Amino acid sequence: MSNYIQMKLTPILLSLFMLSTMSCGMNSHIDNPSVKVPVPIQLFNGKDMNDWTPKIRLHETGENYAQTFRVEDGLLKVRYDGYDEFKQQYGHIAYNKPFGHYILRVEYRFVGEQAKGGEGWAWRNSGAMLHGQSPQSMLKDQDFPISIEGQFLGGDGTSERTTSNLCTPGTHVHYMNELFTPHCTSSTSKTYHGDEWVTADFVVLGDSIIRHVLEGKTVLEYTKPQVGGGNVSSFDKQAKPDGKALAEGYIYLQSESHPIDFRKVELYDLSAYKESPEKLNSIIQQIIK
Repeated sequence: MSNYIQMKLTPILLSLFMLSTMSCGMNSHIDNPSVKVPVPIQLFNGKDMNDWTPKIRLHETGENYAQTFRVEDGLLKVRYDGYDEFKQQYGHIAYNKPFGHYILRVEYRFVGEQAKGGEGWAWRNSGAMLHGQSPQSMLKDQDFPISIEGQFLGGDGTSERTTSNLCTPGTHVHYMNELFTPHCTSSTSKTYHGDEWVTADFVVLGDSIIRHVLEGKTVLEYTKPQVGGGNVSSFDKQAKPDGKALAEGYIYLQSESHPIDFRKVELYDLSAYKESPEKLNSIIQQIIK
């Protein structure tokens, strides 16, 4: 991203440049341990879903159809034992506060068998939706929130299948310095097979840069998230102003027909440091190790 050197380096652009030149998974000269890492916000408290709002296709916002989302054994679980058939009832559950600058850490594992009627592509498929529209602005028949998706995929024990990929329901990004309009692109991650726990980090800096990180290494990076494109249906047109930069939004966890457990969903709020690039990057490096 050397083209940024030629531009006036506002705090956000400087953050973008410094992030892009950091060595993945290693400390650099801007590391400053004297800058304290903020205490993470536990979006999932291990006890209930009081801070979350479900939105399941074909159902009204707030209706947790068939207890798709539930808390058991200290885990936030997605289950389909109350479904006769999946019938494209894609589900999402949104944290009730929007964020713009943060690191999101999600620990997840796929379990069990896919719900009857789930599409083949949805086998061991879920995700964390970033910069999403509010659940209250989604229509009853809408399939996905307009958002940036950090896609979770599980392996079949044999084939390679990356995770922490990118999908873009109703959105676009810039990838490899160009506007990226396809719906999904794969990360460079390894494959996680079976029911093992996976920790996925997402470094989200407003409408400048988003990084997907696994085991301390960046596996995907893109910039300039914005509203646009397709791959979302039955939405309110007023909720989709194409071309609008996405600087903040709601975080969702996904239900796409395969059971999944979440044992940690925590967020480091970086908004206080967005005008201080060196402090911001020091904090990020201390968290992402």
